[in-house]
Amino acid sequence: MPRPLRYAVVLAGGSGSRFWPRSRVRMPKQLLPIVSARTMLQDTVARVAPIVPRKRIRVVTARDHARAVRAQLPALGRRQVLVEPEGRNTAAAIALATLDLMRDRDDAVIAVLPADHAIDDGPRFRADLRLALDVAERTDALVTLGLRPTRPETGYGYIRPGGAVRGTSGRVAWVEAFIEKPAPRRAAALLARGRVLWNSGIFAWRASAILGALRAHLPALVAALERALDRRDPAALAAAYRRLRPVSIDTGVLERAARVAVVRARFAWADVGSWAALEGFWRTGSNGHNAIRGRALPIDSRGCVVDSPRRLIALVGVDDLVVVDSPDALLVCHKDRAQDVRLVVHELRRRGLERYL
Repeated sequence: MPRPLRYAVVLAGGSGSRFWPRSRVRMPKQLLPIVSARTMLQDTVARVAPIVPRKRIRVVTARDHARAVRAQLPALGRRQVLVEPEGRNTAAAIALATLDLMRDRDDAVIAVLPADHAIDDGPRFRADLRLALDVAERTDALVTLGLRPTRPETGYGYIRPGGAVRGTSGRVAWVEAFIEKPAPRRAAALLARGRVLWNSGIFAWRASAILGALRAHLPALVAALERALDRRDPAALAAAYRRLRPVSIDTGVLERAARVAVVRARFAWADVGSWAALEGFWRTGSNGHNAIRGRALPIDSRGCVVDSPRRLIALVGVDDLVVVDSPDALLVCHKDRAQDVRLVVHELRRRGLERYL
């Protein structure tokens, strides 16, 4: 019996509000070159292409970003870019992609990858993802990739592994519990106790397994999308999306499913959720203790993150700042408040200053 074909679904629908002013409504962070010369979306597709041929890659994105996605990935056919009428979080995006794939291959095994993660060490990543796909194919489990925590991070979810999955040499365990993004004190306690992993948001599963779990735990969502797709009418899909309740695949399905496994992944990973997260990618010896992209002159300054491709930014006697210069807006904030840059976006929208969005 031939093995089921492997597919990849890349989730590229985020707004990237924490990366304002570089990230804007029509050009969010996944469509920008944040950590390399390529955009984060292009990096994601290139990273998975040695495992999954490009013809079996699907990208789920927002209507406002579809044209840019197609321009950045010209090798993908038009049908390979799935357009959501509006964002409804990851459960809807994954359900849409799964239903689309199952029209062609109901035995597909699918890797799901966010388009806005920074990952180092490509060979290790591909080995870990292959292992996850193997386990998903063999066991019908929903498989996630977990990373060993290196700091008490409050912006990530955590996983507590349980017993080992048979035949994986201890590399894969059944998930005992998911832990939502913890407060600082609990994050420190989790790190001190050990036995937890960061939840990477990278998954592998059989199409039939994830669709069965979606039907069990989010039946209204699946039914609404199936009805809309059967009509093959963009207006019907838009109407269905307007009625959907936003829910993540983690809280909507994985935390409630019976058979969920986690691969103890070995690659270097970061969910690049704010400007502060770029310290490890931009810092070089020539920049001293600052992470700089572009032109900056730090004097008696440490721990700063600076992005200024055109103008020179001079820093004198300041520590732990984020400074991002763009043609029409300048961001200055303390590094500890980098997650709150999204509040600027909310305030601009409230004041009707859409030209800066």
